Amino acid sequence: MQKASTKTLYDYWNSIRGSRSAPERKDIDPTRIRDALANTFILELDESDKFSFRLAGSHLCSSYCRELKGRSFSALWHERDGDAMDTLIRAVTEDHAVALVTFQGTTAIHTKVTFEMILMPLRHNGSTHTRLLGAMTAIDEPYWLGVQPIMEQRISGLRLIWPDDIALEDKVREVSTKIVNDTPYGTSATPMAMPAVVFGRTARRYAHLAVLDGGRQ
Repeated sequence: MQKASTKTLYDYWNSIRGSRSAPERKDIDPTRIRDALANTFILELDESDKFSFRLAGSHLCSSYCRELKGRSFSALWHERDGDAMDTLIRAVTEDHAVALVTFQGTTAIHTKVTFEMILMPLRHNGSTHTRLLGAMTAIDEPYWLGVQPIMEQRISGLRLIWPDDIALEDKVREVSTKIVNDTPYGTSATPMAMPAVVFGRTARRYAHLAVLDGGRQ
């Protein structure tokens, strides 16, 4: 985790969940994450079975030059990353992994900025399938951020972490993969699921992205 806001939110989430795989939405006290609040968001499952922003911090909205509340989170991603992001979200909501993602945002005039994003499971009415807690933070903030809106974004790297395993130094099941964007922006391609092996474990490959299912076997 490169950014302080990412680590602050993760540490807080980990502390309030206790022995559970995820804390309840009502457990979150915004005053406890004051330093990360401007970059924090909550996603909710919408009527189309996609995730939209229920809440989004001021700095995050400023980075996109628009209010994000009510807007589709799924629609932010380049079409080639759609299936990969859906698979990643399932790892968070179903397997209760924490997803740490780096992605590159591009503006209409092709200026670029790299973001760090974290996604964590959040319970709502006992279920972890309808809410996600997360944060997005620019790794290096260019002078134009907040003036030129991010129009397109591509995943550049990811890590799936199962927090309950982190304390076991010899059994950490933390998987890191490096993404190679081999298709230019604007190129249309349909992602295809293909078998792959990453660090000796079976993964599903969507175009340039390998995603591991489960994590507790």
